[in-house]
Amino acid sequence: MPRKHCQNPEPLLSRCLIECDHLVFDHTYPQLLQYNCDAALASTLPREAFSSSSELSSSHGPGFASLNRRDGAGGWSPLVSDQYQWLQIDLGERMEVTAVATQGGYGSSDWVTSYILMFSDGGRNWKQYRHEESISGFPGNTNADSVVHYRLQPPFEARFLRFLPLAWNPKGRIGMRIEVYGCAYRSEMVNFDGKSSLLYTFNQKSVSPTKDVISLKFKTRQTDGILLHREGQNGKYITLELVKGKLILSLNSGHANLPSPDARVTLTLGSLLDDHHWHSVRIDLLNTQVNFTVDRHTQHFQAKGKSSYLDLDYEISFGGIPGHRKAVAFPHKNFDGCFENLYYNGVDIIDLSKKHKPQILIMGNVSFSCSHPQIVPVTFLSSRSYLALPGVAGEDKVSVAFQFRTWNRAGLLLTTQLRHGPGALTLVLDDGKLKLSLSQPGHPARDVTAGAALSDGQWHLVSLSLKGNHLSVMVDGEAASVAHSLRGKIDSGDTYYLGGCPDSSSGPGCGGALAGFQGCLRLISIGDQEVDPITVQQGTLGRFRDLQIDSCGLMDRCLPSYCEHGGECSQSWDTFSCDCAHTGYTGATCHSSLYEQSCEAHKHRGNSSGLYYIDSDGSGPLGPALVYCNMTEDTTWTSVQHNGSHLARIKSSNGEGPRPVFFKYTASMEQLQAIIDRADHCQQELAFHCKRSRLSTRHDGTPVSWWVGRTNETHSYWGGSLPDAQKCACGLQGNCLDSQYHCNCDADRNEWTSDTVVLSHKEHLPVTQVAMRDTGQPHSEAAYALGPLLCQGDNSFWNSASFNTETSYLHFPTFRGELSADVSFFFKTTAPSGVFVENLGITDFIRLELQAPAEVTFSFDVGNGRCEVTVRSPTPFNDDRWHHVRAERNVKEASLQVDQLPTRTQPAPADGHARLQLNSQLFVGGTATRQRGFLGCIRSLRLNGLALDLEERATMTPGVEPGCPGHCSSYEHLCRNGGRCRERPRGVACDCAFSAYEGPFCESEISAYFGTGSSVIYNFQEHSNYTFNKNSSSFAALFHEDLTLAGEIATLSFRTTGTPSLLLYVSSFYEEYLSVILAPNGDLQIRYKLDKHHEPDVFNFGFKNLADGQLHQVKIHREAAVVSVEVNQNARRQVILSSGTEFNAVKSLMLGTILEPPGADPDTLRAGARGFTGCLSAVRFGPAAPLKAALRPGGPAPVTVTVRGPVAAATRCAEGAGPGAPAREATGPLAGGSGPTDGGQPLVNADRSDSAVIGGVIAVVIFILLCITAIAIRIYQQRWLYQKNESNIPQTGDNAETALKSEVNVQNIVSESQKEYFF
Repeated sequence: MPRKHCQNPEPLLSRCLIECDHLVFDHTYPQLLQYNCDAALASTLPREAFSSSSELSSSHGPGFASLNRRDGAGGWSPLVSDQYQWLQIDLGERMEVTAVATQGGYGSSDWVTSYILMFSDGGRNWKQYRHEESISGFPGNTNADSVVHYRLQPPFEARFLRFLPLAWNPKGRIGMRIEVYGCAYRSEMVNFDGKSSLLYTFNQKSVSPTKDVISLKFKTRQTDGILLHREGQNGKYITLELVKGKLILSLNSGHANLPSPDARVTLTLGSLLDDHHWHSVRIDLLNTQVNFTVDRHTQHFQAKGKSSYLDLDYEISFGGIPGHRKAVAFPHKNFDGCFENLYYNGVDIIDLSKKHKPQILIMGNVSFSCSHPQIVPVTFLSSRSYLALPGVAGEDKVSVAFQFRTWNRAGLLLTTQLRHGPGALTLVLDDGKLKLSLSQPGHPARDVTAGAALSDGQWHLVSLSLKGNHLSVMVDGEAASVAHSLRGKIDSGDTYYLGGCPDSSSGPGCGGALAGFQGCLRLISIGDQEVDPITVQQGTLGRFRDLQIDSCGLMDRCLPSYCEHGGECSQSWDTFSCDCAHTGYTGATCHSSLYEQSCEAHKHRGNSSGLYYIDSDGSGPLGPALVYCNMTEDTTWTSVQHNGSHLARIKSSNGEGPRPVFFKYTASMEQLQAIIDRADHCQQELAFHCKRSRLSTRHDGTPVSWWVGRTNETHSYWGGSLPDAQKCACGLQGNCLDSQYHCNCDADRNEWTSDTVVLSHKEHLPVTQVAMRDTGQPHSEAAYALGPLLCQGDNSFWNSASFNTETSYLHFPTFRGELSADVSFFFKTTAPSGVFVENLGITDFIRLELQAPAEVTFSFDVGNGRCEVTVRSPTPFNDDRWHHVRAERNVKEASLQVDQLPTRTQPAPADGHARLQLNSQLFVGGTATRQRGFLGCIRSLRLNGLALDLEERATMTPGVEPGCPGHCSSYEHLCRNGGRCRERPRGVACDCAFSAYEGPFCESEISAYFGTGSSVIYNFQEHSNYTFNKNSSSFAALFHEDLTLAGEIATLSFRTTGTPSLLLYVSSFYEEYLSVILAPNGDLQIRYKLDKHHEPDVFNFGFKNLADGQLHQVKIHREAAVVSVEVNQNARRQVILSSGTEFNAVKSLMLGTILEPPGADPDTLRAGARGFTGCLSAVRFGPAAPLKAALRPGGPAPVTVTVRGPVAAATRCAEGAGPGAPAREATGPLAGGSGPTDGGQPLVNADRSDSAVIGGVIAVVIFILLCITAIAIRIYQQRWLYQKNESNIPQTGDNAETALKSEVNVQNIVSESQKEYFF
């Protein structure tokens, strides 16, 4: 900072008065050192300080360009109005520039509508001022006399300024009057020549024990060099180094032998810093915290350990590392360039050096002025740019040299035509490599390839030559060459084209697919002559198009990187792109999460239970977490595992208490907190097993066991109790083993006891540590197992509000989405239009609205004019169904997606305004003008991943109600296989009561294995008290005796190898029936007899052998006499019945073995006698689901089902063992195989027949005898195993866990054997 701060006539800080010689800026109270820096600088300058590229006349000269001047022609106008004109001001010395202002020519039609501002210290190597990181052009004038001011944020220091017109009044010419505002700038400079340095030794008392601040500005002549270095003991150091034009701050805590990630840390900032311009640096060291700032960009680092970066020696070097220092092992170069205003904790290091104070040791050649570079770069602004330079024609050699830097991987660098014949020499950049080609008619092209990764933005030196029989190219000192043969001698041409070709040129390398070079060139030489680009600019040498001479306009579009969530940024001259691979995010800037926000959202996408990634804060900073989503019929559970799910056994050793166990979850603590905050309820189960090990002490209740939650607070309460109650669940319920204690473990028994608790206080979860310390008694042991974190629901997914009037809205704080903004929500409405969301700024705004019944529009303005993105649907959105909207705007593009319609995108201007600046409240469901309000419901509104609580705000807003009914119209498609959608206050549920399936979406088939002679009989006739509408498809309607069916649908799936088999038989009171059988050859046969006086209609469908052990699906659909049959969802047949069109008085449905059904044909009788052996699933006849009634009793209405023989429930027919092996898939037998297969009495709700009960009693007796035998054997085994374990060193891991579980199980078995069992 300039010393003028200390020269304030009324300084606010005594420290500033005392140390004015060395202190310029107090870093502790920067807000107190305010000053005015807005004086007019240009108006006080002589006319000679103004210069220009040209002038229209002497009265239009640059000397008349001061603001508000009316003499002469009233301003500056160039001879030709084009993009190569400029107006320059020499301020006489470096000044701080804070603002500029422009006018047009007085009383004319000449004014500039936009311009570029450039600055320089020495009148060479100009730098373009940019604001908002990418905006280059300044807004100009709209008439000749009004003044347009622009305040520069941040300001800059320079002596020379240039105004370059970009656009002007099309009805006039370029005309400008200007003013520059700022103040004097004083500074101290020191120059290092690449071999010199300064060493500053300071007093210990002058160092702040909690903070070190280093600030400076630098300008470098090289791409590498050490700026500062400070060391400490044990290899501790801090080093600031310039490497390839970037600053790297290296920190070593001195604990390199420790596996800490903080032992060595490097922070990298800046890019293209070797541009011969000043750059500011500030380093704040606050014990374990580091703030590193380069120009306007800052990185923060917080060390996790206890290492302090302030514990260093009391000396620091600048410009290099003294030779006696040994801590830094990496090779390094001294700094070659200048420092300005170098301060260490407020001490002016340069001033001390100039005064040769004893604290400063000067090593090498150090001077206190800074020279200005004379190198003149040239910028090739577009792919149409070129520079044509003359050469010496007729020479027997060709040689060209230059330096270039670019981000583009390809482009034409040089082409020249040989004088005689069509031969040419071409140099191109191809995939980051240089390729030099010589082409001659009748000869193959000679190519030389050199270099690699040359599109890295660094300066690269290239020299090429063609002489004799040698063609060579050298890149950065490394040569590549090839020998060749020429027809005739080399005869150089007279013109060399660099960067591209004129439109009229058709020579080699011109007019092809390869675009021209975009980047910077400097130090150009043709033959042995160096080229002065200033003479090109003045028109005395060569010609050019679309160049910016005396400036390198290359900018790093990846600094700062707009790629979010770890996306990798890559760039070209005019754009950047983000590689989002492996980040979990997508979009132009990796902003949008690939994953749903919760398990609840996954469920309502129709996903079943399983492992999923969820991203609780969407596009927010938290990443996706892997969880298990358990989708149940009633709710959705999110399960997060940790590394300690196994049973942990605890024993004290060497008299020391056991250490607490720490749990690490598969999600970070921040992710866990987000999951918990969004959940309706969370819990975690903790099971304790104790033997002479207590949770609390015997006397005063002091806890000797505790657990720690996510906030690192210790808790001694247990599940089912309030915090700090120190009671287990049994203590609150009054059923502890010993009523004197509040936990079973506190009884201190010499046998295994247990306490199982459920912790459910969301604010304390999850459990991060568990400590059980009471294991010091003889024979004392303990164990515990911590279950996963379980969270239920998502309180933001169904958070909704109903907007009842067009003038009503909800308001929230201003939306902060300057560089990236996304808005997502669901809506449903019957209105034709309305605004969903709106937020306004002074000129910027963002809005989402239903613009028409089938159009949703996302509109915004960030300073580049209004932009709209619209999604149009073939069907209206105002259908009273939920529709999902997601809009995103970033610096690359804007996008809008509605439901599953194609996403619409709109690219952002290449160099337009980037920041969205809003200041009003956020309006939801309406606008600030109370017009075009939305009528309907909005739910699950999220802005940049943050969920807004619509319901809470709606409770206090007139015209808006919390909640919104009517979800089934949108989610009923999730309920499959006849399941029905049921409304809930917050969501929906699928009612599978009348479906042959179960599960959250009625997708889980109900399957059973049928053994030999088994059957399931489902009777309809007893429910005559229920009415049935013949034209109704309601599953609540049931059959009765006089029912006549004009049609029905029957479905089933089966797997078997047995033939003949009866798959399904439906009978009636009138000896009518439907039978589905497999013939002896495995063919599917369907027999309908709808009139007992006629023979049955028999249909052989000719499908392949279906008794092949594979799963097959059959669907039969009859309407009157037309029967459609579908097998395996693709093979379809249709037949016509002749026996009748109505199925009268349906009596029962039978699966498996049936005995002599009345009126059945011989084939059905044979198949019925053999029955079915294998797996049946998803059996349904109209509303009847016989397997579900048998296997899942307790349905909505009483059903009579008879089960005979071995019928065992199975998971799925498509999984597991094959037919004939039901035991491997059975989950619970319905009837024992020893029971009789005839004469069973039907029982309501699938109760067993009497004979089945007798068989069950026999089975129970056998089971008890087997249990007693197993207990005896197990006790013997466990005693032997326990003695073996006790005799060895205590084990950990799976063996210890197995042993402990075995011992606990023995204890439990003995205890359980004393209880009564009822079968």
